[in-house]
Amino acid sequence: MKTSFNIVDITPSNVQEETLFCLKNVKSNGFKSKKTWFSQRYKEGLRINILKDVAGKMAGFIEYVPGELAWRPIKAKGYLFVQCLLVYPNKYKHLGFGSALVMKAEAVAKEAGYSGICTICSKGAWMSDADLFLKLGFENIEQKGRFDLLCKSWNTKASVPQFRDWEKEQKHYTGWQLVYADQCPWHDKAVEAMWNTAQDFGIDLKLTCLKSAEDAQQAPSGFGVFSLLHDGKLLEDHYLSATRFRNILNKELQLNT
Repeated sequence: MKTSFNIVDITPSNVQEETLFCLKNVKSNGFKSKKTWFSQRYKEGLRINILKDVAGKMAGFIEYVPGELAWRPIKAKGYLFVQCLLVYPNKYKHLGFGSALVMKAEAVAKEAGYSGICTICSKGAWMSDADLFLKLGFENIEQKGRFDLLCKSWNTKASVPQFRDWEKEQKHYTGWQLVYADQCPWHDKAVEAMWNTAQDFGIDLKLTCLKSAEDAQQAPSGFGVFSLLHDGKLLEDHYLSATRFRNILNKELQLNT
């Protein structure tokens, strides 16, 4: 049975009303930061689409951007890059909503004259799993750590997207460093929790907020928009709770005593 749905284009004009899907509390600092970030990136071609079911309830969203302006450590000029994809809650999964969102982005890419569409997937936290994209004809063209680079191209003469070497960037970060971006609204809560925890431990945690796609492409982790490092070593590449960060601090301090 075919499931009815509607896909809404989010713009700077309607984002306050429609929200960002992954964060609906428009009064939160995370929403405000992402809203500002989104409005700036919208001018650069970034788009967010929210899928609603027949009753008008939000069931999923997708965020995509021109590959050369991706906020991930990737080289993908000439491609459209899917930055985020989520269908939630679980009752909406297996209804074809994820496929519909990807196919929407693919149609945009073809209409705009891109060579193809690509994304980074992972079975780890805060990224889409590769299974859906593979079912839709994407190919896994590169694997690095927990990350897979998937691509669907319709221009055989186009260059193939590539990972950037984020490991070589890690050596530039001395001491305790937290690198993040407003691309994900949930990072705001994590940054505050980790900063307060660092103060409890007497740790000088340096915060770096990435301000451009170029900065994010040179980030020290595959996730790109959130990296915790200590003396050039990547400890985590996704947002953390205060408890998880406390455990990391205890472990690292024990190793250095």
